[in-house]
Amino acid sequence: MTRTDADFPPIAELLPQAGASRLLERVLEHGEAGTRCSVAPAGGAPFRDARGAVPAWVAIEYMAQCAAADGSLRQRAHGAPPEPALLVGSRRIAFHCATFEPSQRLEVTARRAAGRSELLAFDCTVFDANSGDALAEGRLNVLPGIAGRTRFSHGR
Repeated sequence: MTRTDADFPPIAELLPQAGASRLLERVLEHGEAGTRCSVAPAGGAPFRDARGAVPAWVAIEYMAQCAAADGSLRQRAHGAPPEPALLVGSRRIAFHCATFEPSQRLEVTARRAAGRSELLAFDCTVFDANSGDALAEGRLNVLPGIAGRTRFSHGR
C-alpha cells in the first residue's frame, strides 16, 4: 500500500543535509515501488545562475536525496533511525533540459532497482510536476550504512 504526503515526517527528519543543502521539499508518496518527493528550485536555493535558473546536473543531487529519503523511511518502518549513505556512482544519466526554471515545480522519484545491503541501485527520474515530462533520469549506486564502517575494505 502506498502512503501519501500526510503520512510522512518533515523532510528534515529524513535527510542529514541542513539548511540550503536540503534540496527536497517533502515526501509525496512512498511504498514498495519507491519514493516520490517534491522539489522547488526557487528562493535562495544554491546553484542558481544570475536569472535564477538551476543547472540540470543538480538533478543528480535531487535523485540522491530522494533515494536517501526512501532509505530513511524504510529504516523507520523497522524502528531504526536513518543511517547515512554514500553516493558512489551513477549510470546512464540523461538530461533532457539544460536548466530548471525558477518558477518550475519538480518531482523526483527513486525506485530501488537492485541490491540488498552492501550496494544499492536506484532508478531515478526528475519530472516537471505540471507536464509530467521527464527532465533527467538515470541510475544511482549507493553504499548504505556508512556510519558503522571504520574503514573500507580493498579486497582484504
